[in-house]
Amino acid sequence: MLLPLGQQKTEEPVTKSNEGLQAVSLVHATSQLNKLDEILNDSRLQGATTAISVRNASSGDIIYENLGDTRVHPASVMKLLTGAAALETLGHDYTFKTELYMDGTVRDGVLHGDLYLRGQGDPTLTRQDLNAFTSELKTQGIRTINGNIYGDDTWYDSVRLSQDLNWSDESNYTGAQVSALTLSPNQDYDTGTVIVEVTPAKKVEEAGKVVMVPANSYVTIVNQTRTVAKGKRQSIRVKRQHGSNILVVSGTIPVGAEKVRSWVSVWEPTDYAVDVFKQTIEERGISFTATPVVERRTVPKGATLLKSKQSIPLSELFIPFMKLSNNGHAEVLVKEMGRVIGGDGSWPKGLAVMKATLADMGLDTTTLLLRDGSGMSHKNLVTANEVTQLLYAVQSKSWYPAFLNALPVAGNEERFIGGTLRNRMKGTTAAENVQAKTGSLNGVTALSGYVQTKNGETLIFSVMVNNYLSDTVNEVLDNIAIELTNVQLE
Repeated sequence: MLLPLGQQKTEEPVTKSNEGLQAVSLVHATSQLNKLDEILNDSRLQGATTAISVRNASSGDIIYENLGDTRVHPASVMKLLTGAAALETLGHDYTFKTELYMDGTVRDGVLHGDLYLRGQGDPTLTRQDLNAFTSELKTQGIRTINGNIYGDDTWYDSVRLSQDLNWSDESNYTGAQVSALTLSPNQDYDTGTVIVEVTPAKKVEEAGKVVMVPANSYVTIVNQTRTVAKGKRQSIRVKRQHGSNILVVSGTIPVGAEKVRSWVSVWEPTDYAVDVFKQTIEERGISFTATPVVERRTVPKGATLLKSKQSIPLSELFIPFMKLSNNGHAEVLVKEMGRVIGGDGSWPKGLAVMKATLADMGLDTTTLLLRDGSGMSHKNLVTANEVTQLLYAVQSKSWYPAFLNALPVAGNEERFIGGTLRNRMKGTTAAENVQAKTGSLNGVTALSGYVQTKNGETLIFSVMVNNYLSDTVNEVLDNIAIELTNVQLE
């Protein structure tokens, strides 16, 4: 595993080369780093743009680069920039909160008035938390509600999707809408989504069984699944119809097959959270005198705060955020930086705060184009040299241990350790010696982080490939990381 900066040896400074593929090295590292040139001749990179930057983690000097100052699309490597800016501005112990308010009076077990669920960006709100809010209502002696339930999401603006999100991605959990009041189905904390679970019927040709987590009536399931004979191909697909909460679940599932799970975004996460809260209240035995209005409205002045829920601290949230490459977390962090630092919970303000923070950390932001926090945009532009500059700069920060700990570890099968690298570089010198953020979009793949070398030194690297066509190009990135672990700096 990688060592904190204070435990790394200090090397003599090196100079940066101005010649494209030429390696600038420390003593015996030159010939080894030149092996990267051979990897760049891999036919799978033909016609693609491959940007590489490698730095000495102790000195910060570039010891190898290829198109290091060329702007490319980073995909989810963008989360390194977002995450560092968030830790710097908000702090590693920062928490989000959700509040329950009552506007009215309780007489003889009846609430004559309304409930308000107020969100402040908490991406960790779950059905279990709503149960706790409902328990508080019972503690207050409320058995009946003569009023409505409102959701207050005004902590952020009302723009739900980042500016460049493809329309074809908006039903996917990776393109979930962003709201200050949102609900996650489990401890992965994929905000604004539901989990659809499909199990086979006992007989061939019967429809599979489809359930949602959390169970709710806000989303409608259209079950078009079919159970097929054992050994046949599984082809379950889930798609939400645009502009609605109708989920079409289709495809085949073999008899006796294990449950298939899919995460799907909802349309309008604020209403979803409030609707599930209403359902939770009813299930716990609190009734309404009439069908309540469930809609968005700001908490009025004078309302009574009944209960507040704090999220886990940012340092802990970084585990699912980075390990599992959670897009929703990235966009929440952008809006949170905008709200807390810039006074406006919007993408424009948040990205402006992020850019200024990165500049303060030593990045040349004049060469970057920031369009979102997750890397979903195909208009984001960064350079490999600025990514490695960021990874060098963060080593001196008090929050660096939390940042490093959140990066996926190559070849470690534990989901919340290996993350998106848990099935890569197994059985190689890179296993357990590479901690890095992955990135993947159509035509874009990336890997950027830290490598521990043979003699215990640490290298910083960034590899971003754009416009490739091969299905196995990730093997090339892995080969680069593996090669770096074999470097010996003297």
